[in-house]
Amino acid sequence: MSKSLLLLLVEDEPMIMHIIEDALTDGGYEVLTALDGSEALGLMKKHGQDVAGIVTDIRLGGEMDGWAVARQGREQKPELAVIYMTGDSAADWAANGVPKSVLLQKPFAPAQVVTAISTLLTATDSSIQAG
Repeated sequence: MSKSLLLLLVEDEPMIMHIIEDALTDGGYEVLTALDGSEALGLMKKHGQDVAGIVTDIRLGGEMDGWAVARQGREQKPELAVIYMTGDSAADWAANGVPKSVLLQKPFAPAQVVTAISTLLTATDSSIQAG
């Protein structure tokens, strides 16, 4: 059996974080969690080359939002898969989102996160192998 891919989940609401973390773990992924942008960047610095994707809420507590977390993650690892989650920032995706990312509008079923990240990771693997 192959090693599980590592994801970084950034969500400032612990209850939502645990629901999504459980769904991703059940989907076969290893998950690092962060409650805000600065914690997420610390984890990226420590585990960056091992992280296959980021699943981030857009509105996070603290100084950094999910848009910035994804941009900085992509600076460290350009092929990083990015899933944004939002209740009210979907209109800003075109201006602020990184290319080849997915936005999920809250509320959504936890399984949708697993499907979205799996689709992005498969597309990334295909483009890397084809390139």
